[in-house]
Amino acid sequence: MIQDNVKRVMEEIARAAAASGRKPEDITLVGVTKTVTAAQAKELIDAGVTNLGENRVQSLLDKYETLKDEPAWHLIGHLQTNKVKYIADKVSMIHSVDSLKLAEEIDRRFQMAGRTANILVQVNVSGEESKFGIQPEDAFPLMESLSQLKNIQVCGLMTMAPKTDHPDDCRKFFYGLHKLSVDIRDKKYDNINMGQLSMGMSGDFREAILEGATIVRIGSALFQ
Repeated sequence: MIQDNVKRVMEEIARAAAASGRKPEDITLVGVTKTVTAAQAKELIDAGVTNLGENRVQSLLDKYETLKDEPAWHLIGHLQTNKVKYIADKVSMIHSVDSLKLAEEIDRRFQMAGRTANILVQVNVSGEESKFGIQPEDAFPLMESLSQLKNIQVCGLMTMAPKTDHPDDCRKFFYGLHKLSVDIRDKKYDNINMGQLSMGMSGDFREAILEGATIVRIGSALFQ
């Protein structure tokens, strides 16, 4: 079942990529394994998904015990500063940086681990109080500060669209993140790259790709 689901999702990614004038390989599929076992995550890897995402540090650590570095690990959920030390030697990318305080702790812990952290800044483009992320207007002063940190590479932005029964309604939020990334790129901050846009999940990843997503975070569509 998982192999069939992966094939179907990859075909949908390819169609959306073509519709946006890009190639399928321009889009990274992060398989979200927060609700499944390590054995199911291994099935996902065997089906060709080499990037796995976890919302919680403890869940990532639990699966890491079994799968080690076989996948590239992404921390996609809210990250507390006191948990950074547990993942500094394990994650490929952190998608959910939403404060200078958190970024400074990531910088410190990754320096101790002898690594550079690839991070995305989480932006709350929908303005929902229930969602983490900075407000779009706060992105510019934050980028200015992040550009000074030596063990952090800002790779782009991340967002979550509101839940809806009509995925097309999400396109304006994805467009907003894309536009923000262009505006940040135009500022030419040191050490700030806007090459990655992490947006789109199982219900709206097609719309996200049409608006420029380079990373989609998909869970239920791979395991249902």
